[in-house]
Amino acid sequence: MVELTDSEREILLIGRDLMTRLVASDDWFPAVFAQAKPGEGAQFQLFRDVLDRFSVVATVLAPGASLWIDQSSHWEIAGGLSGAVARQPYDLDAQGKAEARVLRSGEVEARGSRGAQPMILSNPAEAQNAITLHVYGGDLGKLLRRAWTGEGPAEGPGVGYANGEGAPPYDIFSIQTEIAD
Repeated sequence: MVELTDSEREILLIGRDLMTRLVASDDWFPAVFAQAKPGEGAQFQLFRDVLDRFSVVATVLAPGASLWIDQSSHWEIAGGLSGAVARQPYDLDAQGKAEARVLRSGEVEARGSRGAQPMILSNPAEAQNAITLHVYGGDLGKLLRRAWTGEGPAEGPGVGYANGEGAPPYDIFSIQTEIAD
């Protein structure tokens, strides 16, 4: 999609359609990327473009868990893969939260880079992990991500990717070997 156009608007239109197809079912999603510790959130890097034009990330939130992400300089396409995630913009200047939008399984939301704000992602469910797929217009690993305490972002280092040795991100060569017509 990023090879087809430099226009953010067109990327969001094309990407929204592609994401809708991707989150129509979750039976393809590897279990290794669907785990989060109780009460916590985890983000897995699924793919990162070597030119830093985009990254693909899975956010997994255990029941009741929240995560704060400052992605304000990047566009985003988000798709609900399973469960539901409340996506609440946070206004740093006003120290306040705007109204949350709940992204449910199969739903897609796209946001441009202009006027974007930090976001609080939370799982309101009591018994089920929630998984959201994101495509960001840059490398999310370079952006500020922190746990959310209810009062604001937690102090300390940012949240890193949860990828372990058994869950490396995909690279273009392994993806191409798995494509079938």
